[in-house]
This record gives sequence, structure tokens and C-alpha cells, in this order.
Amino acid sequence: MTHDETVTASAVGEAPAPRPRARLIDVATAAGVSPKTVSRVINDEPGVLPQTRDRVRQTVRALGFVPDRSARELKRRAADTIGILIDAISDPFFAAFVSVVEERAVAEGLSVIFASTGYDAARERTQLDRLTGHRLAGLIVAPVEVEAETLAGLGARFPVVTIDRARAGIDAVVIDDFGAAVDATAALIAHGHRRVAFMREDVPYPTVSDRFAGYRSALEAAGLPFDPSLVVTHERFGTGDAAEAALLLERDDAPTALLCATSLAAIGTVRAIRGRGLRMPALVSFGDFTLAEVLEPGITYVDHDPRLLGAAAFRRLRERAERPDEGPVRIVVPTRLVPRGSGEVGPVAGAAVDPSTGSGATAAAAGDPSLTALTEPAAALAVTALALVHPESGGDIAVPAAAPIGAAS
Repeated sequence: MTHDETVTASAVGEAPAPRPRARLIDVATAAGVSPKTVSRVINDEPGVLPQTRDRVRQTVRALGFVPDRSARELKRRAADTIGILIDAISDPFFAAFVSVVEERAVAEGLSVIFASTGYDAARERTQLDRLTGHRLAGLIVAPVEVEAETLAGLGARFPVVTIDRARAGIDAVVIDDFGAAVDATAALIAHGHRRVAFMREDVPYPTVSDRFAGYRSALEAAGLPFDPSLVVTHERFGTGDAAEAALLLERDDAPTALLCATSLAAIGTVRAIRGRGLRMPALVSFGDFTLAEVLEPGITYVDHDPRLLGAAAFRRLRERAERPDEGPVRIVVPTRLVPRGSGEVGPVAGAAVDPSTGSGATAAAAGDPSLTALTEPAAALAVTALALVHPESGGDIAVPAAAPIGAAS
């Protein structure tokens, strides 16, 4: 029945026929848009031009369209899964990270599914497609090569947070890799070490390169020359022990201290040292690993606690769901150097550590005026190193807990 016919019927005292309830497809047809666009407008989702949004809203009012609340609630309940894409579940760091996120998710009635990239860009794309094929309430990604643009597109569907590595315009939870490496290297130098080696990993991540930059900055701050021959690379998918470390420590001019860029590099190094009967140098691992505390000596490590990162990432994911229009932030989780014995080994037997300053020097170094900088407290060396080439603006040690993400990815 047309509008005119309804008026005529009313005029002669007949009850008007009930107006059919408008459907979403009716709104889409009348507004000249797709049903998906109508759905986005009524659900206040992004991705619709302002003029289109206004036209759809006018059409909704004109047709008296009322969304099916039960269908909307069913849709919301269907999106009850958190997706996690990480490097490898065999990595102690990521295993602990996933455990914490799952614990938080279950407490809120959510499920968790995860996939690993194996540090491979092609596999990353495949796994990302697999994960996002599910109805997700949020996605946490440790990116390999996925671009910010791709993640932003996914962010229009559900909250997205990156961990360990940032992407421009996307919420990120990271640590200050540069500053943490400065602190670890400065501590080794403060114990009297002049030849400090660095064990890299063969992964093209800014986390490792930032740690290497922090190592070099700490050397420069102490007035120590950088020796490229003291930098070796651990093959993540090698035979298990770090043969490169063993070759380094068997040299006549072997380093007396070693900073391992990852816990996997440290595990391989310890295996090589034990397997070949070598003397343990002063050693610091970037990250803890299973049974590290029961070795003799226990392994000193940089604590970038995966539990803190997991809790922060999950919290940010839920905040993003509640406030989708809020600008992206970078949350920097604090680190600390945890002494267990290996990082406090002196460069020669009988090296003394001054308990009042936390610094140390060998008997030979004590009488050498050229080594004055090496016996400064580690904190003083770290401040100097951070001021040299710290990648954060201003070179501050204490990075704000939630700073805007810059343009660089």
C-alpha cells in the first residue's frame, strides 16, 4: 500500500494497514550503499565517509529502521577470541608471553588462538590470513615484515597491538632495547672488563640492532675501542651450541666478558662453553631461560619480563576495544639487570668488587690510570652512553610509559 492509499483509507474511517518493518537491505537500497556500509554506520564503526554516514543515518530515520538487537548481541558474543602471532612458541620469552595473555583472556571469558611465523615473511602472511579468518576480539602481533598499512586495515575490524617491534600508527608494547644493552654493557665495564664481546642473532629485527647500538655506545662512553672481531653471530637454527662463541673464547686475545643479545644466543653460548671445557667469562644474557639460575655460576640476565609485556599488551587491546577512536600509543615496559654471578665474574681470578660502588677492577687495573673510566659506577657510565646516540628523542633513560608513536616504523 502506498502512502497516498493509506491517507485515503484513514479518511473514510478504515484502519490503516501496518507499515512493513524496514530491513537493513531496504536502508541500503534507499541510501544507495551496500548493506555492509549500513552495518558500519549503525554500529559506529570506522571506514565510512562523513557524507555517506549522514545519508545513511537520514535514511534510517526516514524508514524507521530499528536494528535487530538480538542479532547484534549474537554477533558480539561470536567475537570472543584473541589471536596471537609470535615468532616461535619454543622461544622461552614468547612461551611465557602467550601464557600470560591466555591467563588474562580466560579470566574475561575469552579464548586464545596463536600461530608462529618462524621468522619467515611468507609464513607470516599465511598465518596472519589464517588467524584473521576467525571472528577476533583482538590481535597481538610480533611483526616480521608485515607493514603498518596492513595492520591498520585489520585495525578497522578489531583492535591490533604489536609487541617487541613497533609499526607506525599501531599500538605497541616494547622495551628500551638500546638503554637495557647500555646498562648491561656498562655493568661489565664497571667490573673492570676491557674486552667485551657481543653475540648477535641472525634475525633482521630492530631489537637486536638496537641492543648492538647500546653495546657500542657503552664502549664509547667508557673510552674503549670498538673491535669488530669481538662481534659474532649466533645461528638461531644452528646445531644447538654457539660454536662462534667457543671460537671467540679459544683465541689468545679472548674477551673476558660477553653480552648475548637473546636468551637463545646465551643458551647456545653456555652449551659451547660447557661442552668444550672453557672458562666461563663474565656473561650477561638478554632474557632469562630455564635452569639459568642453577648453573654455576648462575646466569646474570637483562629482565625484559614477558609477563609484564603480556599483561600490558592484553590491557591495551581491551582499552582499544573500549576506545576505538583513541590515538595509538607506545607502551615501554621497564627492564632491570638481575645479577646471579656470571655477570659479576672479574677479568682475572681474584678480581675484587667494591661493595660501596658496585664497581670492580683487577689488581692490575688498580694501578693503571688509563683504566679510571672502567672503575666508575655502572650507572654513571650508562648515563654517559645513553646521552651519546640513544634513539629515543632527548636521550632520556626513563622513557614515558605511554608515548605517541612516531612516523618511523
